[in-house]
Amino acid sequence: MQVFKELFKIYLLFIALFFLGRIGLYVLYFDRLSDISFAESLLSFLYGLKLDTMTTSIILIVPALLLSITPQRFAKAMAAIISSYVLIFLLIALYIENATFPFVAQYDVRPNYLFVEYLKYPKEVSSMILKEYPIQLFAALFMLIIMAWSYVRFSPLKLESAIRTPLWRRVLLILPIAALLFIGIRSSLGHRPANISDALYSCNRMANEIAKNSLYSIGYAYYSYNKESGKLIESYGKITLTQAYQRVSTRLNIPMGSELPFNRPEPTHFHSEQPKNLVIFIQESLGSQFVGFSGGDANITPNLERLSHEGLAFTNLFSNGTRSIRGLSALTSGWLPLAGEEVVKRNKSQSDFFTVASLLKPLGYKSSFIYGGEGRFDNMRSWYMGNGFDEVIEQTDYKNPSFVSTWGVSDEDLVLKAHEKFKAHTAKGERFVSVMFSSSNHSPFELPDGKIQFIEGKPRQSVENAVKYADFAIGRLFELAKKEPYYKNTVFVVVADHNVRVYGDDLVPVNMFHIPALIIADGLKSQKFERLSTQPDVLATALDLVGVDLTYPVLGHSIYSDKKQEMALMMFNDNFALRVGTNVAIIQPNKEALTFAYENEHLKSIPHDIELEKDALAFVKVMDDMYNKKLFKVSKNKVCKSDK
Repeated sequence: MQVFKELFKIYLLFIALFFLGRIGLYVLYFDRLSDISFAESLLSFLYGLKLDTMTTSIILIVPALLLSITPQRFAKAMAAIISSYVLIFLLIALYIENATFPFVAQYDVRPNYLFVEYLKYPKEVSSMILKEYPIQLFAALFMLIIMAWSYVRFSPLKLESAIRTPLWRRVLLILPIAALLFIGIRSSLGHRPANISDALYSCNRMANEIAKNSLYSIGYAYYSYNKESGKLIESYGKITLTQAYQRVSTRLNIPMGSELPFNRPEPTHFHSEQPKNLVIFIQESLGSQFVGFSGGDANITPNLERLSHEGLAFTNLFSNGTRSIRGLSALTSGWLPLAGEEVVKRNKSQSDFFTVASLLKPLGYKSSFIYGGEGRFDNMRSWYMGNGFDEVIEQTDYKNPSFVSTWGVSDEDLVLKAHEKFKAHTAKGERFVSVMFSSSNHSPFELPDGKIQFIEGKPRQSVENAVKYADFAIGRLFELAKKEPYYKNTVFVVVADHNVRVYGDDLVPVNMFHIPALIIADGLKSQKFERLSTQPDVLATALDLVGVDLTYPVLGHSIYSDKKQEMALMMFNDNFALRVGTNVAIIQPNKEALTFAYENEHLKSIPHDIELEKDALAFVKVMDDMYNKKLFKVSKNKVCKSDK
């Protein structure tokens, strides 16, 4: 047990250090926690302990291994090595905790990707620190010296004694120690391990920043930064950024802005003295083949079919990609697919990225992202909370849900929660914008009893029955909403994030990107819109129906605008397909671009359309450039003007 004891001592040393740094931030920024209760603000320390434990558990891997397997004859030498290892990490942690204070003062966040990015310029950064933060720098150096001296002089660790215990006893401890460290690193009993989004427990951003762990944040940023960099973009081909932006501007029919590339004013076609609320209900894996108005089986989705006669139905809509995070970014921000990981999980888009919440916030809208599963999945909680949303509702926020599956509470529970939220906003006289995200239509398709009549000849846990249940929940939302005052003053969007399992022999199975979308609003005439459309077009149309002039960078157009283009950009694995009309240009990493005709839901090879292929490459380059330079955001001047 001596090994356990020594590891626990090391754990306490790091936890104490992180605690002191956190309490320093808490005291320094206590006045910014005034909008939450004292008890709630103290949760920063509880959530912080989780991140501190994760960080320390990672650090403890090496000492745990060495203490367990080192022969007794090397006890003295190995004890010195482990002690030095611990001291080095303590000094690193202390330095990072010191650096956190000026970093927060400068950027109002814990160290993030900027901290990592600046490491590439040691000369410039060191000069800046010496000039701007001389007192902090010398204070940090003094602390480092004091810590090193104190550790060497008064170290509580008895590592040599631990190694001198019989080897066979220590070897037997390897598995239980490994199990404890695994639990510490994972810090979650849920389906997914904890991550930095676990610190985002409050609507108060500073409370969340206090809860974070700076060392973990930097490690996370370093991992993300390196994951996103590399030569992937270059592998698609060469084109200058000037040419790329010109081509994308022309293809989208959106003029180039002076500061933000595609930010422009968009007058509404439905002006209203009272702007409407906006609800976007994103459906997991709802393909067009399951929906009557988009060419599928209307018997599976009777509620959607019925509702299609009450509003605007998109019959020729194609998704950005094949993953939920691509659909979420498209329908929340009007974004097009990006090579590599999507912006929801990328580091540079965790703040200041355009969303409907940040757009409508200056007009007094309250915003929420409502999900039935764990918000940490795909980093959704972090992304939404960092980009203008006031609240993220996830599985832990549901009291006594009627049904819980592998992926979270049922879609009906989700609908009931959202309905109560909308009623509460209405009772307070608040406008609201909400993004709902379903999860029931996901393998293993666990469904509650007594809600739908299961399809004859299909297994109970089949995608068809899951879609039918999702349709039931959609019907339930409208059934409840139509009984409430908020219904007539709300634009409702029901749209898929992507199709169900995307497969096919084509280089890009374009037909499997076909998804349905439906917009319902009071006074909106029934219409089937059959022109080729993208998910950003759906968002732009919904914003048009809100009834107020807006300025935004959405990469699509309202169907009521004469600027609307018939095009779609799709991503399948690392391949991009740009479809314009019936022609499709496909570009792949390190391969020649190809052109196809889309006929009978399949691709047919045709001679190169050089201009279309260059346009496809231009989109890849521009999306990457806009992400890296943070050029996709709400105009700050416009927001400030609205605030006044």
